[in-house]
Amino acid sequence: MSSQVRLRLLPSARCLFDDPVQVTVAGLRSRQVVTMRARSTDEKGVVFSSSATYRADGDGDIDLNKDPSLSGTYVGVEPMGLLWSMKADSLHKRFQKIKALNPHTVKFSVHEEEGKMLAEATNERVLMGDGVSRIPVKEGNVRGVLFTPPGPGPFPAVLDLYTFGGGVSEKRASLLANRGFVVLTVALYGHDDMPKNISEIHLDYFEEAIEFLRNHEKVGGKGVGVISISKSGDLALSAATYLSGVEATVWINGHSANTIYPLYYKKTLTLPPLMFDFDKIIPAESGACIIKHGVHDPTAEENKATLVPIEKAKGHFLFVVSEDDLNWDSKGYSEEMVARLKHHGKDNFESVCYPGAGHYLEPPYGPYCPSAYHGVVKRVVLWGGEPRSHAAAEVHMWKKIQEFFRVKLSCDASKTQAKL
Repeated sequence: MSSQVRLRLLPSARCLFDDPVQVTVAGLRSRQVVTMRARSTDEKGVVFSSSATYRADGDGDIDLNKDPSLSGTYVGVEPMGLLWSMKADSLHKRFQKIKALNPHTVKFSVHEEEGKMLAEATNERVLMGDGVSRIPVKEGNVRGVLFTPPGPGPFPAVLDLYTFGGGVSEKRASLLANRGFVVLTVALYGHDDMPKNISEIHLDYFEEAIEFLRNHEKVGGKGVGVISISKSGDLALSAATYLSGVEATVWINGHSANTIYPLYYKKTLTLPPLMFDFDKIIPAESGACIIKHGVHDPTAEENKATLVPIEKAKGHFLFVVSEDDLNWDSKGYSEEMVARLKHHGKDNFESVCYPGAGHYLEPPYGPYCPSAYHGVVKRVVLWGGEPRSHAAAEVHMWKKIQEFFRVKLSCDASKTQAKL
């Protein structure tokens, strides 16, 4: 490495996962062309990497906040491009960051055109800020992890239905706790002493989780929020519709009907499942497939019983939609729900739609994922989206969600934030 070239990460090499970092290089030759690289390994051992070509200014400096990439995994002025444009070293892998205790590390480096490394720096991207607590939960039937901000509160509470699958995903919940929310993320099956698989879902489980949150000593406000994505979107709608205490629901690229599994409440069938037609799967050249048109039409007469009657809900909804969602027609489903709510004289909703974004909208600054294995349909699927647009949507969405919860779950201390 060159002793005179300096690669800096500002304001600090250590930051929260969802915070931007300014990447600068100094000490290069005037107008020197170099390659910037980023490399990381996720919890499954999959390596992700990116690269971009930059030209230094007359003083030998590069600042990714204002200088454009000339070529590479992205082009143009993209301050966080080295992060969101990282690609897996094998096809159809989704970036996995599930556990909150260990930070995610990214190695940034700058290289001469011939490949020689001139400088490097390590970015430690933390999921839990100082003072945030992580508490495994095994209370009654509820299995999950609770994150609480520092201080006595009171704080607004959120139930995170991040994943429909085995185990618990902690990333989104821990990041929300940094921003002043008490967050419980729960498993539905395959975790701890829970069954390995399920054939039906019971709303009573979510009711128990909501009551656990509402009774927590740090929680204030009259109700809780629920955040969801994909299949868990219709579960969040059902919780908001049938259970008390749900004041605000964030639905990210979900469905308007109860899908795949029958839904029960108090041992009574509440909603039958909207099923999937595997004959409507479209194969793609990459080896993945498009399943967007595989789910039956929920508005067809024979399927209307599967629609979640959200017009009966008393809380507020935020519908977050990606226009290029290839998992299913989330834009069409959100429009159907909005029309239905308006028909019933309701105005307890708002929508945000992102052109060019794909199905998996997550907290910002993780690698964009174009395709991955789908646990329900048991095959590799295309998620949709264009990397740059998808990354921009995640930044905007993440701020929008926090604002929505703060307003709808009004609580005096809700703006408390953890500090590194």
